[in-house]
Amino acid sequence: MQNNMIHTNNPLLESSNLSRLIRNFVCAAVTLVLVACAHPVSIQATKMPERSSQTSPKKVAYVVTEADRKKQFITDGGGGDKITYYPYRDFERSLRSALASIYSDVTLINSATNVTALRESGASFVFIPEISTTSSSPSALTWPPTKFSVTVSVDVLDPQAVRLARLSVTGNGAAEWEEFKGEFGLAGRRAVENAAQALVEEIQRTEKLR
Repeated sequence: MQNNMIHTNNPLLESSNLSRLIRNFVCAAVTLVLVACAHPVSIQATKMPERSSQTSPKKVAYVVTEADRKKQFITDGGGGDKITYYPYRDFERSLRSALASIYSDVTLINSATNVTALRESGASFVFIPEISTTSSSPSALTWPPTKFSVTVSVDVLDPQAVRLARLSVTGNGAAEWEEFKGEFGLAGRRAVENAAQALVEEIQRTEKLR
């Protein structure tokens, strides 16, 4: 009897699939090792921008999603170690305070793509932040970062989701070992505070946002 079964085993294809699985496994393992070896720190500010004596009567909104708050960053510390933190979660209070120092009412919107929500919020402007960071330390013996930067780029939309402006500020922070006193994210906190104040000044300089 003739065998009509079609054999699809392809050594090259199987090898390719195996290589892909190995690469994925290695990438996942490296990520887990980095996270496991990274020191968790907080960079949340304790000092907020002061409210202006002449605030705008306009209502504004900002967008920080739950997915944003869960974004974990891993950057350099000292001694070859890494640090880990959640910049959107830690910066959100500073962002809200920066906006509240300029405008009379600030509200949170959970999605930048929901045009109906944008319109119904009653906000004149909607601020959507994008955050990037760097950290470092020249120390070979201690892991907390002594230098930190936080760059905040913000798209500002009108209620119809049309972009009115693109803002970008960078806050820098530094701290020495003697200053930490258990607060190992001190340089990061100072960078966040610096970035929030810089954002206030940048908004105030932008005529379209008055």
